[in-house]
Amino acid sequence: MSDTANYRARIGAWVKARLLRNPNAVKVDADGLDLFVVRGACEPELCEALIRLIDADLVPSGLMGPTDDKDFRTSKTCNLRADDPLVLKLEERMQAVIGIQPELGEYPQGQRYEAGQQFKPHYDWLDPNASYWPTQVTCGGQRTWTAMMFLNDPEAGGHTIFTEANVSVRPRAGNLLLWNNLDSDGEVNPRSMHQGSPVVAGVKYVITKWYRERTWKPLPAGTPLY
Repeated sequence: MSDTANYRARIGAWVKARLLRNPNAVKVDADGLDLFVVRGACEPELCEALIRLIDADLVPSGLMGPTDDKDFRTSKTCNLRADDPLVLKLEERMQAVIGIQPELGEYPQGQRYEAGQQFKPHYDWLDPNASYWPTQVTCGGQRTWTAMMFLNDPEAGGHTIFTEANVSVRPRAGNLLLWNNLDSDGEVNPRSMHQGSPVVAGVKYVITKWYRERTWKPLPAGTPLY
């Protein structure tokens, strides 16, 4: 195991052990994947305030790499301001649970899925062979854990489905979903493939935060990803 992989593996093991000690965290029975749900991580009032914040500044959701499939990701995104008091309060909730150093975390990103919208199966880890990798190395390197806060209960659909780990997670307001994108050896984990399944009725709101192996440095505005 390389020094880099060993370091990533230690991050994964440390967070897993922390979550296993959390009485509000439930380890999901997932095939080959460390996956947890923490119930009641965000109070209803904060969820509702964050939904209003997301609705105020939406753009079409982007992708890390190119695709010819125009329906691959059809949601809308709000790039939240890191200094907003509501965002800072959310960051406190997430930090209290996951415990990873704040400087390793990307800015949280809000997403809204309307009926019929989806995000097809994908990975959150970054492919070292992809065209975007040299750029990502400069701003923090590989992603380790993902934290996803559900802000509301859609009327139907919108589950987060881990296609290779045989798990479907229903969105419930205030629940925090966490998973390790890497395996126990610190390498990218194919079992972490997941999708935001189409919303069938109503609207779905989530906020996602990704953690890097090194200090995250946001790219200057307008920097091409690939």
